[in-house]
Amino acid sequence: MNLNRRTLITALATAPALSLATSALKNSPAQAADETYASNTALYADSTLTEGVDYGRRSRRHMIDDLSPSARTPFVRTTVIAPHGGGIEGGTSELCFAVAGYHPADLAPTPAAGPIHDFWMFEGLRPSNNSPLHVTSTHCDDPVARSMCAGSLNVLSLHGCSASQAGLEAGAQAVLVGGLNATFRQYLMEEFAKAGIRAVTASGEEEIAGISPENICNRSLLGMGAQLETTTDLRAAMFAAGKNTRADRATNTLPLFWSFVNAVRTATERVEAAQPML
Repeated sequence: MNLNRRTLITALATAPALSLATSALKNSPAQAADETYASNTALYADSTLTEGVDYGRRSRRHMIDDLSPSARTPFVRTTVIAPHGGGIEGGTSELCFAVAGYHPADLAPTPAAGPIHDFWMFEGLRPSNNSPLHVTSTHCDDPVARSMCAGSLNVLSLHGCSASQAGLEAGAQAVLVGGLNATFRQYLMEEFAKAGIRAVTASGEEEIAGISPENICNRSLLGMGAQLETTTDLRAAMFAAGKNTRADRATNTLPLFWSFVNAVRTATERVEAAQPML
């Protein structure tokens, strides 16, 4: 099936996920009991915080070439995001860069032949105590993040969680695969299995499963996306011993890190190939 503007608009008009998301926008969710900030907007408005000191935002959007008919595509295919990067959920910034096609150490295109994807991340920059900067994904209202996701067919959101939050045994090295895009989830599960990485279908708690249409991963053009929750021990095993810090992670990645990244990139290529565009 060819996916063009007319068929996409028709699909969006009838998509249950999008109608739910539209309804949810009219009734913003209440602040969770364990949250310091009800939204990114509330966090940015806090005069006690300084951007570049307490937190940072990084993103890259790639030009859509309107000058070349052969190169023109009607939509951005995939955006990769890390809403809790830096010191909040350690390792997710580095994974976001690498999955988007950039080496986290120097942002060189990796692999050099691409492909590269748009990315956005919010990072905790404090030496410690970054947890209060966590804004749950259903409350993420950063205007750049919202805009990038809304203009992309696919959104992949990278997160970190503890084994207990994932409902797994202590010390588990695993990734929970969630989000509303069932095809994307299937491809991710298959590629993780090929890579020998333990993957579990996310279920239960709404934020871990990424099943709310308000979740930033599901705010794509199609009203659905994918979310990966990597356990603390899996992320720790991706970096050299003693180097799992914000300052050192980017230059001390281990083979497991790249196996994970390659599995995600392959799954992303598969889901994009299933969405041909005129």
